[in-house]
Amino acid sequence: MPGRLKIIMICLLWLGIVDTNTVHAQLLQDSATVNLVRKGVDCIYNQQFTEAHEIYRQIGKIYPRHPVLYLLQGILTYWENYPMLTTSPVRASFEENMRNCIRASGKKTAYEAEFLLTNLCARGMLLKFYDENNLTMDIIPLTSSTYKYLRHSFDLVDVCTDLQYYTGAYNYYREEYPKLYPVYRPLALLLPSGNREIGLRQLQNAANNAIILRAEAYFLLSWIYLTYESKYPMAMHYSKTLYELYPENPVCVVTYIKNLLLMKSYDEAEKQINASRKVPTNKYYEAQLSIFKGILLEKKYHDMNQAQQYYTQGISRISFFGACGNEYTAYGYFGLSRLCYLKGEKNAGKKFWGKALRLAVSRKINFDN
Repeated sequence: MPGRLKIIMICLLWLGIVDTNTVHAQLLQDSATVNLVRKGVDCIYNQQFTEAHEIYRQIGKIYPRHPVLYLLQGILTYWENYPMLTTSPVRASFEENMRNCIRASGKKTAYEAEFLLTNLCARGMLLKFYDENNLTMDIIPLTSSTYKYLRHSFDLVDVCTDLQYYTGAYNYYREEYPKLYPVYRPLALLLPSGNREIGLRQLQNAANNAIILRAEAYFLLSWIYLTYESKYPMAMHYSKTLYELYPENPVCVVTYIKNLLLMKSYDEAEKQINASRKVPTNKYYEAQLSIFKGILLEKKYHDMNQAQQYYTQGISRISFFGACGNEYTAYGYFGLSRLCYLKGEKNAGKKFWGKALRLAVSRKINFDN
């Protein structure tokens, strides 16, 4: 998720504004169905797919033509097949569900807030998939067409708390992104100003109260405090909460372990790594754990030979996943670079460091310190 925000922000800096009007909601006023949707999304994020499918069926009986059905089916497909690659056999059905949701959400209706929400969620899921697979040519046109809906979300945040995920992300990134990447500062001036503090409050409110986007708000807050703010203890609140909410989700587990390692909480990180290795996982998750094990061996045990083996193993395993594995491949190369410098092999160290920088999502997170 965080990676795509960088691309989204770059694209948004080229776009304009639209004016819209506010109306009311339908499904969002049906408390029983809202609870079903919330429960279904929680089941998806916690890998309880059988339960999620049953809840999806129940919602379909109540609202058989609502765009949320396409959205939930697409989210289910994404997480059941995570990480979903461009070669995945379910890619076509995932994209079809998301685009059907966008089309259904774009119809004129008296229930604009929830249709705007499903529209933005579907676009966000597509952007997430495209970014994870480095499909830039798919990202740019979708981002361009999404901006007007993003701006409209500011008009409806009082109707739908989930929309504060989008307004919060805009408020924060509009102000902070140009500071980190000054080359985009002139373009940022073309957009309405944001507000860092308001953005963080809105994201926090989404994390506490959102129906569909609670987990995504926690993910984003964790990413912001790790990457932009470099406040690891603040990030820990969000990454640990994610882990406690969704302990069966490998992404939540990995986010938590990463935060522990960055805080040098090596004993707890080792405990989580060892616990994770005892349960069935996919090869992507196993590769991530191999790289984390390398960091642990290097930093806690100072066993450079074993650390090198785990870094190399993790890089090899995750290479199958292409761009989806770039962030963790970079961590492995950062580690190999450190080990080379310790051995006095400066040329090899520079080579690995260069590889890491080309792949890193954030240069700040390299586990050097």
